[in-house]
Amino acid sequence: MSDLPIRDDLRGREPYGAPQLDVPVRLNTNENPYPPSPRLVEALGRAVAEVAGGLNRYPDRDAVELRKDLADYLGHGVTAQQVWAANGSNEIIQQILQAFGGPGRTALGFEPSYSMHPIITRVSGTEWIDAYRDEDFGLEAERAVAAIEEHRPDIVFLTSPNNPTGTSLPLEAIEAVLAVAPGMVVVDEAYAEFRRQGTPSALSLLPGNPRLIVTRTMSKAFAMAGTRVGYLAADPAVIDALLLVRLPYHLSAVTQTVARTAIAYQGELLGAVETLRAERDALVGWLRGEGFEVADSDANFVLFGRFADRRAVWQGVLDRGVLIREVGPPEWLRVSVGTPEEMAAFRAALKAAL
Repeated sequence: MSDLPIRDDLRGREPYGAPQLDVPVRLNTNENPYPPSPRLVEALGRAVAEVAGGLNRYPDRDAVELRKDLADYLGHGVTAQQVWAANGSNEIIQQILQAFGGPGRTALGFEPSYSMHPIITRVSGTEWIDAYRDEDFGLEAERAVAAIEEHRPDIVFLTSPNNPTGTSLPLEAIEAVLAVAPGMVVVDEAYAEFRRQGTPSALSLLPGNPRLIVTRTMSKAFAMAGTRVGYLAADPAVIDALLLVRLPYHLSAVTQTVARTAIAYQGELLGAVETLRAERDALVGWLRGEGFEVADSDANFVLFGRFADRRAVWQGVLDRGVLIREVGPPEWLRVSVGTPEEMAAFRAALKAAL
């Protein structure tokens, strides 16, 4: 690219991407390991067949029926007018930054956190401010408020449960941020369904907070990573703002019907969530029993360490057919929660690698 007249702020950067390797056990991208059942596969096929005859026409530009279904799923009194959907939560984040960020504006987050927040921020021409998390990967309300009062960002990103650490934020911390933030507050809840029972959602804070945005995805708990559907809930005025920057007909008819079918089968798809929670908690206990430091996790992955040379450990596990993720703080590794058989393979590979 050196001979191309690309933007100066893009020179020297690397594209985002986790390794996609053909190995027996893939535990590096936080996917739900349980595929759709034959019954659901058949239902998806019928749904796609029904729209296939009209693919010569553009899809519903505003995905009205899908937004109704998503609102019903979210509950908390959320209406279709408060919901927006796009091609994965990354496109949702991009649209938020296009509408509320840009040159001369700033976005603030607390790292280590989801690496696409700063990447999309910078690509949108917005300045990124890293305010850092506490040593235990939590985020005290006082610390968050101090960072916002110091920098006065146009957008604040809060991730709960956090990626790659898995830690959740108490509602009190989010409320404290909302009270002082001068701009938009985005709470990324991509892993919300995996939280421990009784852990509240920022959706409960939407009434009375017109600058709050809660983002979700169908890639994780719904086991629909290949469908590419992310969505948000916010004040209807926020959706009006996003309509100014969204591309026309951005969600295909196939995507919309597959997503709606998945929501109709939510009981089946979300049935694995409790199994994955139990597997996660067992994994945390095992890792701690083996002497590792482990971050408390409310997600479908676990961050563990510490390693003097994490690349050597990562490679050693990979050499034994298990792919995990080299991400987050330098001395730590992250493993997604898989099936019992996959977790057994991970345990054996990790012990052998060490």
